[in-house]
Amino acid sequence: MTWLAHQFQCFARCRGAASAVEFAILLPLFLLLVFGIVIFGSYLAMVHGVQQLAAEAARRSIAGLNDAERGSLAAGYVSANAASYPLIAANRLTVTSAKSDSDANVFVVTVDYDASRSFIFGLPTFVPMPPSRIERSAAIPFGGF
Repeated sequence: MTWLAHQFQCFARCRGAASAVEFAILLPLFLLLVFGIVIFGSYLAMVHGVQQLAAEAARRSIAGLNDAERGSLAAGYVSANAASYPLIAANRLTVTSAKSDSDANVFVVTVDYDASRSFIFGLPTFVPMPPSRIERSAAIPFGGF
């Protein structure tokens, strides 16, 4: 048996590199899963924060006597409390508020957030990216009747 044939037989019997090959095959799938969890988890945290801001702003707005005061209360609440959400930048939030088109006894507060400059949109795009605009609304009826 020649030296080359002996080396080939030793290589064929060796199973030590099987783990390295399996690792090389599974690593991209694992990274895809991890990046997907980070991206969508962070995105859902931002969506939840925007929804909470809209809901609390709508609750705060009910104390106003007219639509202008209600809108001012809602915008003031959002600007005062946006910093308590770590993934949301307060300067990229827009608050609109008005009576509902379908029911004059319901006041609607809408919070719009531009997430395009968020860190998740700077990560490598291994997974499909969610939309960069987050818009959530909350409606609250006028009480007492």
